[in-house]
Amino acid sequence: MLRALYTSSTGMFAQQLNIDNIAHNIANVNTTGYKKSRVEFQDLIYQMLRRPVANDTTVQPSGLWVGLGVKPSATQTIFSQGNLTPTDNPLDVAIQGQAFFRVQSPTNEEYLYTRDGSFKLDSEGNLVTTDGYYVVGVDTIDPEGYDIAIAPDGTVTYKMPGQDEPVEAGQIELAKFTNPAGLEKIGGNLYRPTASSGEAIDWDPEADTTVSLHAGYLEAANIQIVEEMVNLITAQRAYEINSKVIQSADEMLGMAANLRR
Repeated sequence: MLRALYTSSTGMFAQQLNIDNIAHNIANVNTTGYKKSRVEFQDLIYQMLRRPVANDTTVQPSGLWVGLGVKPSATQTIFSQGNLTPTDNPLDVAIQGQAFFRVQSPTNEEYLYTRDGSFKLDSEGNLVTTDGYYVVGVDTIDPEGYDIAIAPDGTVTYKMPGQDEPVEAGQIELAKFTNPAGLEKIGGNLYRPTASSGEAIDWDPEADTTVSLHAGYLEAANIQIVEEMVNLITAQRAYEINSKVIQSADEMLGMAANLRR
């Protein structure tokens, strides 16, 4: 009987983590470039009560096993494409396809990666993220420059007073990963490469046409509220039924404890 208590407790813990993950998804429904995640589960070890037997005298093709519960095994990030939302801001850029913007902190040489293309110009004319991370590949833009444009291949140009030809300010660097789900989430819409994600692969706009940039757009979170609400209800009911199993096991233990001769 105690086995049911412990088994159901693992189910309650697993569903609690599942609800935490769903809450995080819903909380980021308006976060630019956010990618939803889901919790994956695995069953725990099994206790063998009777081994399967097949010989000349006995045939028991299936043994007697009882499982000991469930455990969360991984949190899988889903990198499906989010909707592109028009903003009419020429510095906003959305990625169509599986790639990431390469950015760099002003105080660190480490490259980080993001899907959030809500870029801005700082006081020195650098193209930066909301948190001030430099967009790698783009040079400083002259303070007198205007009509900044970003091409589908990431080329940044702007015009100068008295000049007809636009000035090129470099090209936004994008990168791809063999296993983007292995990237480490560090907050601020940023990802850090890990051994699981593999090394960053530079995007070549001429060779890889599956990726393109769209200026004047931002990528919305790839979250469907209705789907998350259904997942929330399912997780809540699973949590509830596990708690009822614990209650039922407790009542049965109470009955056994109150048995009299």
